[in-house]
Amino acid sequence: MNSIGTPINISWCAYLPVTTGSTIQVDILSLNQTRKKSYIIQVPDHQVAGHEAGLGKLGPLIDDSGRFYKPLQGDNRGSEEVAFYESFSSNSHIPEHIRKFFPMYYGTKIMKASTGVDHPHMVLQDLTSARVNPSVMDIKIGSRTWAPDASEAYIAKCLKKDRESTSIPLGFRLSGLQVYIDDESRFYKPDRNYIRKTGPDDVRLLLRKFVSSNPSADMEMGTGSGPGPDCSLASSVYDGPNGILAQLLELKAWFEDQTFYHFYACSFLFVYEKRLGLKGALSNAEVKLIDFAHVTDGNGVIDHNFLGGLCSLTKFISDILTEIKDCTGTNGQVEL
Repeated sequence: MNSIGTPINISWCAYLPVTTGSTIQVDILSLNQTRKKSYIIQVPDHQVAGHEAGLGKLGPLIDDSGRFYKPLQGDNRGSEEVAFYESFSSNSHIPEHIRKFFPMYYGTKIMKASTGVDHPHMVLQDLTSARVNPSVMDIKIGSRTWAPDASEAYIAKCLKKDRESTSIPLGFRLSGLQVYIDDESRFYKPDRNYIRKTGPDDVRLLLRKFVSSNPSADMEMGTGSGPGPDCSLASSVYDGPNGILAQLLELKAWFEDQTFYHFYACSFLFVYEKRLGLKGALSNAEVKLIDFAHVTDGNGVIDHNFLGGLCSLTKFISDILTEIKDCTGTNGQVEL
């Protein structure tokens, strides 16, 4: 898993550096076509974690055709992530029902980056392009977030983050989230630095906020004072045959057997639309796995690090649903 993927057959015209909130029209000409297609390149509106594009800062871009352009990271991380996508895409042993949990991969391309300089990018599926005001949560899985061949300096850096978060005690940590409220208030989006250093009780609260119509509501943990988040969307987002819990259990069954890869420092992305949940849709939620710069060969061994974090996260969500079913409160709220 060390070779770079084959670039896709698309040529790009040059454009100016992209800044947050800006859009730029780009004419794209396929090498085997004569008709130009015009796309709008911009900074993602719904990114909740990871490197953000900005003035002079390298970060991901999207277009209005549903593509997500992720710049290859320095050292060997970018090439290793490309190698994983190439390996996974060609691995005939991956079940089709598991492939749906991974972004579609379209290859690599050297293009103008958010810094205005030519840079190699992976071309991936934009996971929020078909959503209207999506609620999004990014969760890094595993109590250990570095690969076995990592340098001592990198291990120390990761270990510091793991110890300051819930990665070690819970096997996962929240990296970022946004919850759509309404057209006037827009999104509840807590500060990333706060999220990364939350404890187990805070994680439980944020998982409840993620499926609430009042995510800004707080309650004093351990006392139950205050109205707290109402979890009004929990049944349509977390529960049901197609809800997030069912999808996590489907992945869990695969990870209990798969020995192809070890997914260090990978994340789950949860995405749903509030408007569909309020209309009574059984589930419009999706679970996707993202960020594969540190994936290694499994060598016939089960990925216990990832599986442990997945089991822990599954229990947290299952417990929230149990609380909602077992407890009765006013106006659909749960009394803890």
